[in-house]
Amino acid sequence: MSLTDDRFPVARPSLSDLEERYVVDALRSGWVSSQGPYLTDFEDRFARWCAAGTAVATANGTVALHLVLAAAGIGPGDEVIVPALTYVATANAVAYCGARAVCVDVLPQSWCIDPAAVRAAIGPRTRAVIAVDLYGHPADYPALRALCGRHGLLLVADAAESFGATVDGHPTGALADATTFSFFGNKVITAGEGGCVTTSDEALAARMRLLRNQGMDPQRRYYFPVLGYNYRMTNLGAALLCAQLDRADEILARRDAVIAGYEAQLADEPALSAQPVVAGVRRAPWMAAFLVGPVGDATSRDAVALALDRLGVETRPFFVPIPDLPAHHDPLAHCPVTTDLSRRGINLPTYPELTEAGVKTVVERVRAALATIT
Repeated sequence: MSLTDDRFPVARPSLSDLEERYVVDALRSGWVSSQGPYLTDFEDRFARWCAAGTAVATANGTVALHLVLAAAGIGPGDEVIVPALTYVATANAVAYCGARAVCVDVLPQSWCIDPAAVRAAIGPRTRAVIAVDLYGHPADYPALRALCGRHGLLLVADAAESFGATVDGHPTGALADATTFSFFGNKVITAGEGGCVTTSDEALAARMRLLRNQGMDPQRRYYFPVLGYNYRMTNLGAALLCAQLDRADEILARRDAVIAGYEAQLADEPALSAQPVVAGVRRAPWMAAFLVGPVGDATSRDAVALALDRLGVETRPFFVPIPDLPAHHDPLAHCPVTTDLSRRGINLPTYPELTEAGVKTVVERVRAALATIT
C-alpha cells in the first residue's frame, strides 16, 4: 500500500446547523460572556443528564478539577491519590493547590485506578482520591466510595473522557462526591473548550461558584471575601453545548458504531487487543483504544503508529505515566500495569462522521501496518 492523501484524523468535532443557530442566537442577544440564558439552561440540563443535584460550568476541564479541590480546602501538605495512567491535568490540578499527587497503578481489566492500590497508599496526609475514567471506561466507583467513606476522603471522578458512560445503569456524573468533565474539541460533546463539575453536595457547589467568579460575594457586588479565580464558561460556549446535548444520543450512537466496527473487524488480529469492558459498565465511546503486541512489548506500538501515519491514518499513543513526567517525577513509584499499557496503547480515529466505509479503510491500513512488525 502506498502513501495516500486520503488522511483520517484521530478526532474531529461533530458540528451541525443547530450549533450554528444557537451560537448566532447567543451572539445576537449580546450575552457573549459569563452570563446568559444558555449558561443557565446548560447547567440545568447537564445536571439532569448526569442525575446529579447540580452542575457548575467552567472554562475547561482542568480548572474544573482545580475548582473542586480548592473548594474542598485541599492545600500544602495534603496528598491526593491519582492513577499513574492519566492525562497530566489530573496531577497538575493537585499541584495547583500546593498538594502532592500520589500515583498508584491501574487495573489490567479496566485500565482504571486500582482500589487495592489506593487502600495501600492512604496515609495521614491523604485528603482525596481522583479516579479517572480512562478512554471512557468508568472506574470502580462502588469500591472507591466504600473505601473513601471509611477513611473520610473526598472522591472525585475525572470524567473528561466518559460522557455517556454508566455503571449498573447509573450515569457518569453521579458516581462520586464530585465529577469533572471536559468539553475540549476531541471530547464526546464539545464547545472547543469548556468544563463542568457535577455534585449533589450543595455546600461544595456554592463554594465552587464563589471561587469560579473571582471570589465575589453573591450578595455584595465587587466585594471579594476570598481569593478566587476566573474559571467561568461563556454563554457562547454554553450555546454550543446546549446544541450538543440536543444531539447527544445521535453523537453517542455514531461513535459507538465506529468503535464497534473496529473491534469486530480487527478481532482476528493476534497482535491487537481491544479495550476491556467490565461487566455492568457502558463505556463512553470516546476513542477506540487497542494494545499492540504482547505484554512487555515496548517497540511494536510506535512502529505501527509510524506505518499508519505514512498510510494516512493519524493515531495517538496512550499517556506517558505521570511519575515519568518531569513536573511529577517519582522514581519510587512502582506501576507495572501503567508502564505496560503506556508503551502498547494506541487510539484509532474516532468521530461521528467517520462512515462505515471509512472504518473499513482504516482497518485495511491497520492490517497493512501490523504486517510491518510481523
